[in-house]
Amino acid sequence: MNVHSTVASPTLAETALKGLSFANRLSVAPMTRISATATGVPTERMVRYYERFARGGFSLLTTEGIYTDKAYAQTYKGQPGLTDPEQAEGWKAVVDAVHAAGGRIFAQLMHGGALAQGNRFRSDTVGPSALQPRGQQMVSYHGEGLYAVPREMEETDIAEAIAGFAQAATLAIDVAGFDGIEIHGANGYLLDQFFTDYTNRRQDRWGGDIGKRLGLSLAVLDAVRDAVGNAVPVGIRLSQAKVNDNKHKWTEGVEGAAVVFKALAASPADFVHLTEFEAWQPAFSDGGKSLVSLARQHAPDLFVIANGSLHELARAEQVLETGADMIALGRGALANPDWPRITADDREARPLKLEMLSPISDIKDSELQL
Repeated sequence: MNVHSTVASPTLAETALKGLSFANRLSVAPMTRISATATGVPTERMVRYYERFARGGFSLLTTEGIYTDKAYAQTYKGQPGLTDPEQAEGWKAVVDAVHAAGGRIFAQLMHGGALAQGNRFRSDTVGPSALQPRGQQMVSYHGEGLYAVPREMEETDIAEAIAGFAQAATLAIDVAGFDGIEIHGANGYLLDQFFTDYTNRRQDRWGGDIGKRLGLSLAVLDAVRDAVGNAVPVGIRLSQAKVNDNKHKWTEGVEGAAVVFKALAASPADFVHLTEFEAWQPAFSDGGKSLVSLARQHAPDLFVIANGSLHELARAEQVLETGADMIALGRGALANPDWPRITADDREARPLKLEMLSPISDIKDSELQL
């Protein structure tokens, strides 16, 4: 054991978001688990998975992406949904366990769009434009071969997708009891497909410059806010990289980032969750500010959650200093479900291992100080 520092890490400081208090600034990032039943109902395995992070001291958990409708939203086989009361009741068991362990939990709502590869409701896909996605389906999530060419969404399809987000948010708050809602606008899924220049070639109100391409995400934020009311924290996750294009950068660079964050500042969003490979690095090739710092500059009142290779304490603290309000750990949390307690006790974190990245970490509770 290391000698305990006389100065507590800023990651352990309390914070608050829209009336919700958090014991520290450490959260668990959304990670695809594909552990639900065939009908999208959360399982007891998922209850244990989420509960252990709360017992380990993380003050906020964000769920894996939850599909929002029974049309085109489901992305992976084994993905959980929030489309009916049975699925919502399954999530209630998860939420209740997290609350009993002292944590808070946000539901991340997601539509796969053109990257759907395991939709049990239909085999075709939809997207902003009829363009085949880059790369290949994800084998680790039961995919195989190239992505299908999606059907270009019509206005009725877009309206149905927006309504699906709103209905899922209602179930999340009113039935499951989640503490907040995160809209998944990152990583190449439907909202990010509309946001990205090379996947969105539309000439209508949903296409065009970066501000217009953000329009669907803003419309979803509006609909979700209307559905859940003003008391519930609502935010959005954004990224540059995608699951099928991990080198992507926003073409409009710093100027585009300013447009995006100013638009979010004027939206109903309470927070933005930014994920980069290394969250402290310059967002663009000019060597300037990180995406976190740009968000803080252009949306000073937004609560900023930062994700991306922050499992080393010094990096996490650095990103807090440059504008983040909270740190989200993915791989680091899988390896160390008790990372906040490790930090508080000044102990060495467990090293990351490949087997820890599997859908359910195989670390036994007996190995943890929970």
